[in-house]
Amino acid sequence: MNAVELKTELLQHCQKQVDNRYSKIKQTIVDIEESLLEESKSSSGDKHETGRAMLQIDRENAGKQLQEIEKILQLLKKIDVKATSDYARLGSLVYTDKFTYFISISIGNITIGKSAYLCVALNSPVGLLLSGKKKGDEFSFNGNIYKITSVK
Repeated sequence: MNAVELKTELLQHCQKQVDNRYSKIKQTIVDIEESLLEESKSSSGDKHETGRAMLQIDRENAGKQLQEIEKILQLLKKIDVKATSDYARLGSLVYTDKFTYFISISIGNITIGKSAYLCVALNSPVGLLLSGKKKGDEFSFNGNIYKITSVK
């Protein structure tokens, strides 16, 4: 599998993860809206007002989560798997002597075939250390020294 095919597959995994989170949060919002309608139909009183207030807070929190996921979706659209570069940047595959990183979003470990890849965000601690690095560069993370063997 060449680098473009590999990056395409990794990006699809990232997209699927985000799509799943997006669907769950959209469903949560629908559930909250339904609960608010049911609360409106129930009797009034302190218990009713408390229930409505808590549902309103839940709806606001779900809305914030939805906004964050929409930002992540926009970031994923910016990744060009066909682009190549000598240095690590968004969309790069960075091979080190210990791990292989895909700079995209932070979703952790993905296994493709028999190889494992760590998906990290560019603004994550590791992503920031990788950003701009080239083949042969080294960086230190959690007390370990990593040597970059290639960037694709």
